[in-house]
Amino acid sequence: MPIVEKHDTVFFKNRREQLVDLIKKQYPDANNGIVLLFGSFESHAVFKQERSFFYLTGIEEPATALMIDLENKKTTLFVPNYAQERAKWASSAIFAEQKERFGFDELMYLGQECKGYQCHPFFTKEQYHNLLVIIDECVKNKKPIYTLNPQTVSGYVEQRFILQRIAQLISGFNSQLIDISPLVARLRRTKSRQEIEYIYKAIDVTIDAHDAVARAISADKKEYEIQALLEYMFTVRGCSIAFPSIVASGKNGTVLHYHQNNATLQNGELVVVDIGAEYNYYCADLTRTFPVSGTFSKRQRELYMIVLETQEHIAQLAQPGMWISNKEYPEKSLIHLAHKFLDKYGYGNYFVHGIGHFLGLDVHDVGDYSQPLQPNDVITIEPGIYIPEEKIGIRIEDNYWIVEGEAICLSEDLPKAPDDIELAMANTSNEEINNEEIQEQEN
Repeated sequence: MPIVEKHDTVFFKNRREQLVDLIKKQYPDANNGIVLLFGSFESHAVFKQERSFFYLTGIEEPATALMIDLENKKTTLFVPNYAQERAKWASSAIFAEQKERFGFDELMYLGQECKGYQCHPFFTKEQYHNLLVIIDECVKNKKPIYTLNPQTVSGYVEQRFILQRIAQLISGFNSQLIDISPLVARLRRTKSRQEIEYIYKAIDVTIDAHDAVARAISADKKEYEIQALLEYMFTVRGCSIAFPSIVASGKNGTVLHYHQNNATLQNGELVVVDIGAEYNYYCADLTRTFPVSGTFSKRQRELYMIVLETQEHIAQLAQPGMWISNKEYPEKSLIHLAHKFLDKYGYGNYFVHGIGHFLGLDVHDVGDYSQPLQPNDVITIEPGIYIPEEKIGIRIEDNYWIVEGEAICLSEDLPKAPDDIELAMANTSNEEINNEEIQEQEN
């Protein structure tokens, strides 16, 4: 599959136009309102842009804001007014030519100068003066403000913080807000061919990392040594981690989000490796379970085959019209069908998490689980069996592209049959990737 290295110029402009169309269809009075979205603020951690903001703008610069005037069909990107030249401090800085590149009609300062080269969440009224003047006029004229403001415990936390900050500065602001997060989720859920290519690239890199893991696993190594190797493989391919890497050996493999990665691998145990690379903001999420000794025991192989058969069964059923989870229609609900399948072997109660999730810009991507699967969804399918008293955790996870009538496995090149797992581990006698192989990956 060909890989697109850069987003097309019209990529983000088209998405904004699609969002405006959805808003106008759902809200008859939308012609006199504005769309208002905010980028993330930076800290000393590695900066990652707010995903929906990136989806609609392509802008990776912190503390920026997007406004779409629905009456004049005018799109404005607001940027901080830094007191110091940001380009001297940070590699990503907004320049005038990006106005045309990303399809904005206007580039404006948020307000007066911010101290230094950063803008912070507790911004002052002066620092956002220009944007606040426009918002205040909208509030006074009772114009709706369409934004990301779900009333949930975890959705769009940073966006909602900024909205609350503005509400402290402009009376009546909250009364004009209309949440459009379901509309943005509808857009983000349906993946374009270009998005599929980005996800496929992230999957390809993650497969290489798993291959490296299979060669490196051996007794007496630390889990973090395996983590270091696989994340190195991400880095040399131009990717970052999509989520904290899980390398969980023995009983740790029964802890679903185990992140300590500091135990010692022991012969006779299994190690669950749940990892994902991120490429151009798009994520992979693949899990394999390896025998530390290089060979599954009879009991481990028996359980492993049950998990593998469950995944294959569910993957054959996954298609448009099925649900990831729907208790009202268990005969069309993948999670219910997975439990039913495992119950035949007596292990339904040992499968303690969901069968999968949407995948995209977020590893647990936005999407309406109350709606059935549809073409161009990308999901994971990840059954597992976890038996703490036996120190056995087994999970097999692959990434699937939903198309008419079926689910296409995007990660089919990653071995998962137990014989193939053992062969991959035996091919290099459990030695780490040598310098020559690393050089091949770099090239």
